[in-house]
Amino acid sequence: MPSTLRRTVGAVAATLTALTLTACASGENAQNAVAVGGTFQFHSPGGQTEILYEEDQRAPLGGFSGPSLMEEGETISLSDYEGEVVVLNAWGQWCAPCRAEVDDLQTVQNELEPLGGTVLGINVRDYNQTIAQDFVTDNDVTYPSIYDPPFRTAAGLGGVPTSVIPTTIVLDREHRPAAVFLREVTAEDVLDVALPLTEEA
Repeated sequence: MPSTLRRTVGAVAATLTALTLTACASGENAQNAVAVGGTFQFHSPGGQTEILYEEDQRAPLGGFSGPSLMEEGETISLSDYEGEVVVLNAWGQWCAPCRAEVDDLQTVQNELEPLGGTVLGINVRDYNQTIAQDFVTDNDVTYPSIYDPPFRTAAGLGGVPTSVIPTTIVLDREHRPAAVFLREVTAEDVLDVALPLTEEA
């Protein structure tokens, strides 16, 4: 392919990509979440799907907020859980691994809540909110979720890939990532990280 044609094709592809990304965050859903950049920068060494951070390696996230999936007119912010261990879980009811892990995440919620912790869902790519709400109700999920179909909250997560769903991030009491799971998790996976964090000063 001649170099001029390659440059033209590349420019068209870049333009189309930019337009696609703009479309994902435009219209009504553009107001679904507001993210503020933080100092945590995600890297996956060697393409790992489980990354653990020792305390001296952790850095804080930026804050983010968005509308509640279940409570109309309510906004949920990470700062609402100041001083708590928070297990962030990006999920969608369309995602088979997300459906499979929901019972485990509810177990995590039951274990963490009395110790000063919570699971906080981020519901993504479910543009029919009612279907996502029905999933939560049908599975007796008690932990909250932000409704964020275009996954705009990802901007506050230090570059965690938006293409990998489910993603689970375990935050310590200062809201610094202690672990990132780019795969389906079990209750044991999460609690092995989260329970010791509840004992940190």
